[in-house]
Amino acid sequence: MIAMTHLLRSGDAATPPFDLAITPESAGWAHSGLRILGLDAGQSETFGTDESEMMVLSLNGSAEVTVDGRTYALQGRDNVFAGASDVVYAPRDAEVSIATTDGGRFALCSARCSNRLEPAYLPKTDVPVEMRGAGQSSRQVNNFGVPGVLAADRLIACEVLTPGGNWSSWPPHKHDEEREGETALEEIYYFEVADGPSGPGIGFQRVYGHEGADIDITAEIHTGDAVLIPHGWHGPSIAAPGYDLYYLNVMAGPGDERAWLICDDPTHAWVRESWADQAVDPRLPFGSMLVGEDA
Repeated sequence: MIAMTHLLRSGDAATPPFDLAITPESAGWAHSGLRILGLDAGQSETFGTDESEMMVLSLNGSAEVTVDGRTYALQGRDNVFAGASDVVYAPRDAEVSIATTDGGRFALCSARCSNRLEPAYLPKTDVPVEMRGAGQSSRQVNNFGVPGVLAADRLIACEVLTPGGNWSSWPPHKHDEEREGETALEEIYYFEVADGPSGPGIGFQRVYGHEGADIDITAEIHTGDAVLIPHGWHGPSIAAPGYDLYYLNVMAGPGDERAWLICDDPTHAWVRESWADQAVDPRLPFGSMLVGEDA
């Protein structure tokens, strides 16, 4: 088991051929998973999805993704800050092959599920881009794998990009109970941080518990790190000044409804009201993205 600390440093959960391999078993929970696959030029990798559905996207580079004999051209990107990626959805009990001409790194978001859907392809031009928050709480959300955008049985996934000096996942929120206005979702944060002129960048992540949910993380974050959030309040995710921050969110849970419904920490919920009089950070959006509605 790789988890129980909930903080995985780059390389801690490497399982060849994957640079990162988080499964429900290794995380100590029931649904969410994530693998990061790095391929050199001309390489390919084939694997089965088994009991999990999967969304495949590029962190950098392009590939051909074949699902049960059907091939999709995954138009990638130079890096996670250069715009959205195409996405390929593979259902459970499928064979997947990823082949790249020039090399690249690919995220495989997954969730244990019961129902087998059809394979699907979402071009990057159809990924909704949301500007969330305002002022120093401004961030960009690429909603490629949320309900209403890409069909799935349980899996929910998105990307959050935060300019240097800003806070995201703010105010802190949780989604660990099935109740009115909240869904129970296990969540993975996978991080990449822009380099500075002298070396790798840094960010920071906070996760803390509540009654019946013990967790306590205050960590400096680097590219390749991941945080597992089975429960508790999470936020802020802080982009240090000078270093843009990216994280990939992967979520799934036991509820009948596939929905991301959250509860803000009441101590800090007032922050949302302050955004009405502030402008969105002019550094957003990253890449050649279309601006979505404020949230």
